[in-house]
Amino acid sequence: MKRLSLFAMAILVSSFVACNQASAGGSFNQQARLDSLQKKVTELESDLKAVAFILEKATGKTLDDAKKEMEEANKIWDIPDDESPVFGNSKNPKLTIVEFTEFQCPYCSRIAPVMQELNKKYPNEIKFVYKHFPLSFHSNAKAAAASSIAAQKQGKFWEYRYALAPHSRELSDSIYLAVAKEVGLNIEQFKKDMVLDSAMNARIDKDFQLGVKVGVQGTPNFYINGKRQDRFSPDLVEKLLKETK
Repeated sequence: MKRLSLFAMAILVSSFVACNQASAGGSFNQQARLDSLQKKVTELESDLKAVAFILEKATGKTLDDAKKEMEEANKIWDIPDDESPVFGNSKNPKLTIVEFTEFQCPYCSRIAPVMQELNKKYPNEIKFVYKHFPLSFHSNAKAAAASSIAAQKQGKFWEYRYALAPHSRELSDSIYLAVAKEVGLNIEQFKKDMVLDSAMNARIDKDFQLGVKVGVQGTPNFYINGKRQDRFSPDLVEKLLKETK
């Protein structure tokens, strides 16, 4: 396996320092410490080679792959609001939570009441942003997204979103219309605005492509202050709010 460049550099640096100290009459103790350090670096390099071997054997991924995934997981993304529905403190929030989600996903349906509770509990501390990410194998997800955008045009996206969430297994035009009536939308206008034409497709696809760019890995996916959260929960939100001054 190829020698890890970081540790090769460390060995070269320690050798360079040793040569300089020897030429300057460095003490035996200093040289002994450098020799010990070089030995430890060599041992660490050997251990990491073993870790890389086990990782590749178990997952098919190299150490470089793992490092890249770690960098992506820790990356802070600049995610614009654009035309997305926004709820809460949009000017000076402690946290900004961007949710990439859709209406046919059962996990998204289950997390919706949790998000609704967070909306109610932290309207002054948190900015909530909704992004459409309809999965290709969910045939009704895009039409449902279009219906929610139609509700957004009448200023009732969030009411519509939470009213539609329990219907993930039975999405259809009749359900969209029933939920629109439930939340008090102008039905004739709603019917016109929910049409999945080229402009609507472009609007939804813009969110989807943004999700792909920032590394969305299924739905729902959450980003808090630009960082993807693989284990999103209310407890995590509480913790981050306490840490944010």
